[in-house]
Amino acid sequence: MKNLKRLIVATLSLIVITVNVAAEDAHPKRIIALSPHAVEMLYAIGAGEHIVATITHADYPEQEKSIEVIGDYRGITLEKLISLKPDLVVTWPSGNKFNQIEQIKKLGFNVVASDPTTLDEIASDIRHLGRVTGYEKQAAQVANNFEQELAAITTQYQSRKPVKVFYQLWSKPLMTVSKDSWINQFITRCGGVNVFNDADSPYPKVSTENVLLTGAQVILVPEDKETRGHELYNWQQWQLLPAVKNKQIYHPDAKVLHRPTPRVLTPMKQVCEFIDKAR
Repeated sequence: MKNLKRLIVATLSLIVITVNVAAEDAHPKRIIALSPHAVEMLYAIGAGEHIVATITHADYPEQEKSIEVIGDYRGITLEKLISLKPDLVVTWPSGNKFNQIEQIKKLGFNVVASDPTTLDEIASDIRHLGRVTGYEKQAAQVANNFEQELAAITTQYQSRKPVKVFYQLWSKPLMTVSKDSWINQFITRCGGVNVFNDADSPYPKVSTENVLLTGAQVILVPEDKETRGHELYNWQQWQLLPAVKNKQIYHPDAKVLHRPTPRVLTPMKQVCEFIDKAR
């Protein structure tokens, strides 16, 4: 009887070991991430070493720059994707071509989407990537830290005296953001009031006259090597605007602020501090 019990225990132990090994082997070892933000998130949770390809503008962290690039916003090279034999493809529904995403699925590849559109969704997206890559514990820690820091920033600034903010997304033509944009959530969480909050489109074109009528107290002009056109717009000629008169024109880091990753909290703090100075 004792021998039988030992045999049963040994067999069960072997089964558990086999299952654990199988589960570990099931985790993707060759990942293609088709967005800059997905690459950052995968590195943040410890899965970056498994990325074998990505698209242009995926430039963080530093070691990412050695990863093969197989496309850009205009599309990817499907033949190259197939040749790399990925066991996980992380797509970007709002940034990749729909027909190419569908083709990748039809080819039988394991596909998951990563497309956070709000700050809160960054944390849930991180957790999801953790589950599908086998880095669930690390992902949970990153997501929890992000949520705690986001809550702290929001609590610190959101209820302070409102400040009118104009966000200059582009200069030629002059463009801004409305309540339906990614940027608007930073303004509101920092206790600001977007002067074009109620515009019909997420990224409306506006005139100088429109801006002057808002009485904006802060002007935010994102700083990015790809948006040098901002330097050509001279707000100093409009001293009647409070933001200009009181020298409240600031330049947050656009590259990080416009990308949905945990790093976004750094330029978010900048935005809150800029707005706070105008109080």
